[in-house]
Amino acid sequence: MSKEIYVPDIGDFSEVEVIEILVAPGDTINAEDSLVSVESDKAAMEIPAPEAGVVKEIKVQLGDKISEGSLLLTIDPTGEAKTEPAKVEELKAEIPVLIAAEPSAPVAPAPTAARSAPAPHKPSPTSKINEESFAKAYASPTIRKFARELGVDLGLVDGTGRKGRITKDDVKNFVKRALSQPATSGGLGVAPLPEIDFSQWGEVETKGLSKINKLTGQFLHRNWVTVPHVTQFDEADITDLEDFRKSMVAEYKDQGVKITMLVFLMKAVVSALKKYPRFNSSLDSTGENLIFKKYFNVGIAVDTPDGLVVPVVQNVDRKSLVEIAQELGEISIKAREKKLKPSDMQGGSITISSLGGIGGTKFTPIVNLPEVAILGVSRSKMQPVWNGKEFEPRLVLPLSLSYDHRVIDGADGARFTTFLSRVLSDTRRLLL
Repeated sequence: MSKEIYVPDIGDFSEVEVIEILVAPGDTINAEDSLVSVESDKAAMEIPAPEAGVVKEIKVQLGDKISEGSLLLTIDPTGEAKTEPAKVEELKAEIPVLIAAEPSAPVAPAPTAARSAPAPHKPSPTSKINEESFAKAYASPTIRKFARELGVDLGLVDGTGRKGRITKDDVKNFVKRALSQPATSGGLGVAPLPEIDFSQWGEVETKGLSKINKLTGQFLHRNWVTVPHVTQFDEADITDLEDFRKSMVAEYKDQGVKITMLVFLMKAVVSALKKYPRFNSSLDSTGENLIFKKYFNVGIAVDTPDGLVVPVVQNVDRKSLVEIAQELGEISIKAREKKLKPSDMQGGSITISSLGGIGGTKFTPIVNLPEVAILGVSRSKMQPVWNGKEFEPRLVLPLSLSYDHRVIDGADGARFTTFLSRVLSDTRRLLL
């Protein structure tokens, strides 16, 4: 026989919004288990179950406004209480070292030919949790408890709930992604860095890394150990292109539009992606299928005082050089003022990292997963080039293309940079 569960006395709050539903039909719940999360202008809270039972039907939806006496759900009071802790322990046993495990002691080989399996160890729920970022994460008390039981640092979890709130599924998906990573990601067999007191040799100063520095470091480390990188170096004669660019700079100066070489590079890269579509693809989560993209979005690595960010310019193939130049100026300002949204840095086909304004000759950029290639650009310089009769001064741009060798082989890497060089050397090819 079903029993209706209503919103109890929640104090002075009325018409509070349902921001998260914590149970589903068929769930077995205990008394005091949280049923839904609600939020007012002043606070967020969870509404508990008055008794145990099996959830029959949910009577509210996300975004609904509820008050004391509103019908929440119906339950079958005869259901047995669920054993959630046991399920949590099962999940914890599967979580690898990279989430919350303490290093297990090495197991000596057995005297016989067969070796014994490593001794099981119980993960430490908080051994890898950054308490500061955990405390700042936008999550309910139930989710915080659940995350601690699994040893998940909520500061690393992206929330998909309303206003970026972290849900139970977000925590579960974080664990699943971690478990799907190659074994080498969590245990490279590298000895930990020793703790050193550097002040013994002189005066020192300690400064914490910015949040962007920390996140960038984590992503780059993951990309470096996961992707088999190869870098193809090449050069492009941009003498004629630079002359054309300078004429455009003068023409659009009064309109406040800055025409940089990066604008032409983006257009040229799109031409290369169309010619070689394998560069505009991504491996799926299983690593067994290749997803080809029909859009052409180019990420641009932007150096900010707080670290590196990569905003993405959408649909570069559909925009003019002037439109791209205007958008580049806008996203660069947003990046340096910390106004980029997560959506501004997603959906890229390929990334361009340009160090031409700083210097250098060549470098090996790290692939920005889930993309399969990244183009590095260094400072151009005048060089003597043999034209068949004599040497003549030409402006040469160094190119460094890093790619995922699981998807792209060396021959295609060379074809890509050769095609790109040819396009940049003849501005007319940008029209093709």
